[in-house]
Amino acid sequence: MGYDVVLVDLSPEMLEIARKQIKRSGVRKRVSRIIQGSIDDLSVFENEVFDAAICLGGPLSHIVDEARREKAINELIRIAKKDSPVFVSVIGRSAVLVNELIRLPEEIELEIFPRIRDTGDYYGGYGFAPCHFYQPEELKKSLERRGLEVLEMVGLEGLASGHRKETNRLAKKYPRAWKIWWETHLKTCALETSVGISEHFMAICKKL
Repeated sequence: MGYDVVLVDLSPEMLEIARKQIKRSGVRKRVSRIIQGSIDDLSVFENEVFDAAICLGGPLSHIVDEARREKAINELIRIAKKDSPVFVSVIGRSAVLVNELIRLPEEIELEIFPRIRDTGDYYGGYGFAPCHFYQPEELKKSLERRGLEVLEMVGLEGLASGHRKETNRLAKKYPRAWKIWWETHLKTCALETSVGISEHFMAICKKL
């Protein structure tokens, strides 16, 4: 879309994957810098230097401490220019609870399940990195009270949440059906129900 991109990620392994993808995609001229760093400390950047900020892959969810999450949101807002778009994706709590029901029913009787259900906090130790899993209204309130206008919430997997195998099968084997399903996703992904059940959902915002 004409933007020059600065890429920041905590993991050197992910940055190496990104370098390969950038080269493979032929967009090296548009990527001005690649930086290893944390979302809750973007002090390498001045205030209001970016025309857009994109926080994808659920980085906020991978900060369990609430104060650090709020600091990260403040940093995203600080580096973005006034009226610029800010995109923030997180991991959805309801989808995690459903995933426990389907794939890990034995964990429901452990203390981690009610903690995730009631607080969204997961401290690790059961096969996944420590996380805070969001409810849509929780994310919306957190962003709005720090100076973002939430224009829309979108379920990234939407109705297909929890059905990766079936979705991939449809895309590979049934191209006509896939086209209809993709249209269905676009028509339903912003519905509150789709956002609420999605494995990842995104807030599309504007800095005030």
